[in-house]
Amino acid sequence: MGMTWEQAIGAVTSAGQPFEFVKATVNGVEMDVFKNAPPHLGFVFAAARQHGDKTFLVYEGERWSFNDAVDRLDALASLLVNTYGVKKGDRVAIAMRNYPEWVVSFGAILSIGAVSVSMNSWWTADEMDYALEDSGSTVMICDEQRYASGAAAAARLGVKCLVVRSSGALPDGVDAWESVLPMGAKHPGAQIAPDDDATILYTSGTTGRPKGAVSTHRAIVNALMAFAMRNPIDALRQGKNPAGDPDDLPPSFILIVPLFHVTGCIPVMMSCWVAGLKLVIMYKWDAEKALEIIEREQITNFVGVPTQSWDLVNHPRFAEFDTSSLRAVGGGGAPAPAPLVAKVAESVKKGQPQLGYGMTETNAYGPGNRGADYTARPTSTGRATPPMKVEIRDENLRALPVGERGEIWFFGPMLIRGYWNKPEATAETIVDGWLRSGDVGRLDADGFVYVEDRVKDMILRGGENVYCAEVESAIYEHPAVHEAAVFGVPHDRLGEDVAVAILPNDGVSFSAADLWKHLDGKIANFKVPNHVVIMNEPLPRNAAGKFLKRELRELVEKGSLAAVSR
Repeated sequence: MGMTWEQAIGAVTSAGQPFEFVKATVNGVEMDVFKNAPPHLGFVFAAARQHGDKTFLVYEGERWSFNDAVDRLDALASLLVNTYGVKKGDRVAIAMRNYPEWVVSFGAILSIGAVSVSMNSWWTADEMDYALEDSGSTVMICDEQRYASGAAAAARLGVKCLVVRSSGALPDGVDAWESVLPMGAKHPGAQIAPDDDATILYTSGTTGRPKGAVSTHRAIVNALMAFAMRNPIDALRQGKNPAGDPDDLPPSFILIVPLFHVTGCIPVMMSCWVAGLKLVIMYKWDAEKALEIIEREQITNFVGVPTQSWDLVNHPRFAEFDTSSLRAVGGGGAPAPAPLVAKVAESVKKGQPQLGYGMTETNAYGPGNRGADYTARPTSTGRATPPMKVEIRDENLRALPVGERGEIWFFGPMLIRGYWNKPEATAETIVDGWLRSGDVGRLDADGFVYVEDRVKDMILRGGENVYCAEVESAIYEHPAVHEAAVFGVPHDRLGEDVAVAILPNDGVSFSAADLWKHLDGKIANFKVPNHVVIMNEPLPRNAAGKFLKRELRELVEKGSLAAVSR
């Protein structure tokens, strides 16, 4: 018989267990941290060599073993320190699509005590210029496309460029990875403390310039430990061996989200470094190609945004592929509609749907919902495990009782230490060790978190609050809807009115009248969108997979998107 949630947590965190806690002071605040966590991430990368010739990275026909990756990591670390003069605390930018060299570069930078700056590969030249200057990066490791976008900024700022997979001659002073990497060189070593800076990941930037979220080695290590703790907790609840079944397939991941985004970087890529897992990198998202990879490589973990899970299980050729290796399908970035949860549970016979609610500011860790919990509560993002704590607070920062709506706050050692060179933004977001999420939500009596909207994304219509996630959930129940984003548009009398952009499923006819008929009686009339845009292409998203609602709003205001109004 399985344990309760509380019993399972107690069993894996008790004295002498791998996930035991001790007290530590982090940024002046005392909290629980994992006793057995390595002091810094350099230990993780050094330990990866023990996996030897096991396959680590698979990319478009290339197969890199752990030895291959660590050999290149050591060589790059030597190049950065001994040739480029990178010192502890210096920032080194990574600007490339998901290549194996991204993975190696991240490890090399962190292992010498430098700070990895993740550059969004969708950025324009102006945005790259901003981030290079804001971070003060001294070196940029990039592919050809990102070099073309960032070359002018790098030259202006004196940033050294190292280009991977170059296909032709490069300008004087710009190095090609293949030509200058000193293979066989020893790692130069570094003295790294737990609270030294490790990464700068720029937040989504849906409004204004993005902020550089700074994480320490301690924060990332504790996030990784917290992710790892979930499997033995689930096993104990199911009455299984927490160490796993030796007959199970070895875990493996398919990388379908950007490495510059926290989901791809920490729970996916870094989990593979830590546990010696295979990581199969897709060139770009394509559901049929993903199905081919899952079958060929026997992938067990599929982590992406809900749209990718939807594309996968609804692909017309899904049944033709062997997906029996899959054990977990889901991810984060946006709430998943309840029909998708049921569809995944039905389609992936040996696996389970899952959802994680994390942020750049929490190193992607947060409440998680999986398996039976998820199918029973498909609109919840699940529960958080210690050492993370979650509270719902009102506008006066007071904790609210169960069931009441307010802002979601997080506490724990996996939080960022702040925003790069932005003390005011840091002070506004992190208060006494607690991080305000900017999300509206509630807790139920069992500790399950329900995210209902962004604080600033809520529509205030004639004095009534309209929570976009609630409206979107109702819209997604219509079988013709593939994507839906609800947002506010200006209204002379009401202040704001409710609008929605919808992408129907391929080959399906869907109209505003169909939507209004579907929603009649399903949600309160004031929540029903009065302005409906039917799209013929995917809705715009940022790199984190979130809809760009401000952009949709502006397009409707300008008349660039035609809305049908009632």
